[in-house]
Amino acid sequence: MKKVAFDPKLYALPTTQLILGTQYQGKANFMALAWATRVNFKPPLIAIGVNKNHMSHKAIVENGQFSLCMPSTEMVAITDYVGLVSARKTDKSQLFEVFYGKLAGAPLIEECPLCLELSLFETVDLPTNTIFVGEIKSSWCDEECLNDGTPDIEAIKPFFL
Repeated sequence: MKKVAFDPKLYALPTTQLILGTQYQGKANFMALAWATRVNFKPPLIAIGVNKNHMSHKAIVENGQFSLCMPSTEMVAITDYVGLVSARKTDKSQLFEVFYGKLAGAPLIEECPLCLELSLFETVDLPTNTIFVGEIKSSWCDEECLNDGTPDIEAIKPFFL
């Protein structure tokens, strides 16, 4: 089959849709995030790319903590919403049932079947984004989405971009 070149700015690989949680001005704040990947095993590190103009970016820089929550396919509409509205104009703290684990600056979403709390490990400054590398400090999963203590991706029902 013939290969055809396309615009390199288009992202061609599927990525799991996540919701980034931060604590901003004393309130939980959320944004849709798809730029995330595991980058180290021990310690467990995940890298995320966040635009420097987002309030979530400012919150991570200020607090050094954040969460990554994996919404299920039933949460497509609300996940889309938190990605479209700005924290500068909309208070997103009441959109979800929020809980906290070990980190006060990492709000977690009860409705998401899988949630991770991370502390900032390292940053990489890029032209428009910052890569935040976070160390997973704790992980939470709905009991019915575990199979022998391990998250069951089919039970979680994540969606991809």
